[in-house]
Amino acid sequence: MFSGFDFGTSNCSVGVVENLNSTSSKVASQTKQNTSIIKLLPLDQGKVFMPSTLYAFERELICEYVAQHIPNERLKAGYIDIRKAMLSQAHQVRREHDIRADEQSLFFGHEAFDQYLSMPSEGYFIKSPKSFLGASGLRAEFVNFFQDIVTAMMQAIKERAEQQLGRSITQTVIGRPVNFQGLNAEKSNLQAIDILTISAKRAGFKEVEFLFEPLAAGLDFEATLTQDKTVLVVDIGGGTTDCAMVRMGPSYRDNAERDQDFLGHTGERVGGNDFDIQLAGKALMPLFGMQSTLKNGLPMPTQYFWDAITTNDASSQSVFNSKETELALTQLLMDTNEPLLLERFINLRDNKQNYQTVRISEQVKIALSDSLNHHADLNEIEEALTHPISREDFANAIDRPLAKMTSLMTEAVLQSGCSPDLIYITGGSAKSQVIRHAIQQKFGNLEIVDGDHFGSVAAGLTRWAQKIFS
Repeated sequence: MFSGFDFGTSNCSVGVVENLNSTSSKVASQTKQNTSIIKLLPLDQGKVFMPSTLYAFERELICEYVAQHIPNERLKAGYIDIRKAMLSQAHQVRREHDIRADEQSLFFGHEAFDQYLSMPSEGYFIKSPKSFLGASGLRAEFVNFFQDIVTAMMQAIKERAEQQLGRSITQTVIGRPVNFQGLNAEKSNLQAIDILTISAKRAGFKEVEFLFEPLAAGLDFEATLTQDKTVLVVDIGGGTTDCAMVRMGPSYRDNAERDQDFLGHTGERVGGNDFDIQLAGKALMPLFGMQSTLKNGLPMPTQYFWDAITTNDASSQSVFNSKETELALTQLLMDTNEPLLLERFINLRDNKQNYQTVRISEQVKIALSDSLNHHADLNEIEEALTHPISREDFANAIDRPLAKMTSLMTEAVLQSGCSPDLIYITGGSAKSQVIRHAIQQKFGNLEIVDGDHFGSVAAGLTRWAQKIFS
């Protein structure tokens, strides 16, 4: 059986084609008519979208989980051979921490969040691993580690999907951004696709294909068109923004190859996560001393605060958690004019609550899609700590990443050499009124059509999987 697999930066989802046999009473022979619909499968607590998160009691146990869940015996034997040292460490970790062999040690989606929020200073938590896959300069051991994280998540998702279906999924189309990273794009794309391919095979998929995410989102929209259109598809994901100018409609949708209909495309690693980070930095970090001054009259260094909340960058997290940062903050605590604020920041670091801070920022972003003002609730970090944030504050905070996004849209149009008939926007952050307003300012009165902000990519991937696998 085949599927469409949206391994997203913020959420993951899996789509399948469900065949429905209906009998038409108007047909004298009463022959059966086959129809099909795209169905997204429940993956997480009854929901079709599973947050892209993983929590492990210890990071060595991720490798152990992967080894235990590789269904292909040949691939399993090869994996165990190349991960001997890590698997030995996992066995030692279980013994030292008294973790039973039958005890659940890895959690995914909402369960991962729950484990992290209940014990933020313990265990290993990762959110949005897709953000790291194209990172430049990764040593081999880090590439292997990211392979294990992605594999473990894919194994869990595939298993849940198959439990819903009662059947095995052997073929899949996985969505990919135009570029995983802005720098060294070709090299980073090859690295990321290689990680995803290896992970998918270890998860049990026998055939794996990829499709650009904006094109996938457009395919889902194309199914509704009754006339041919040139569409600017804008997919604002958690980690990337991808834009594509695509010819769509009845004359094109049955084409087996769509390269000629793909008129222009752009993409960069800027997305909803960047909005969350910028809002956290400019609206929340001042509560932790970011805009305070030192006794010598100089401003507080800000890089430590940005490192804390740049949770989609592995090097920033490494620096934030380093001994050097700990020592620097200890010195700054003696030098600052507002020690209570910096103590709050040091407590956040000690309790590993930086991911919580960015998640709070994300919740504010979502709330401001429907309201002009919202109070950020930081009670999880410090009792009774709140802060008012307006939609205008949000707009000012995200000015730079939003400018990058609108530039990507303009570049895609220029590449195509023609003008779009309409703009189709999708992706979770596309719900924001601030983003819609920016698009209207850039393109005037051009019609803007909203897709399924969370499900259109998965649905389009599934349509393409049906085309190439059925």
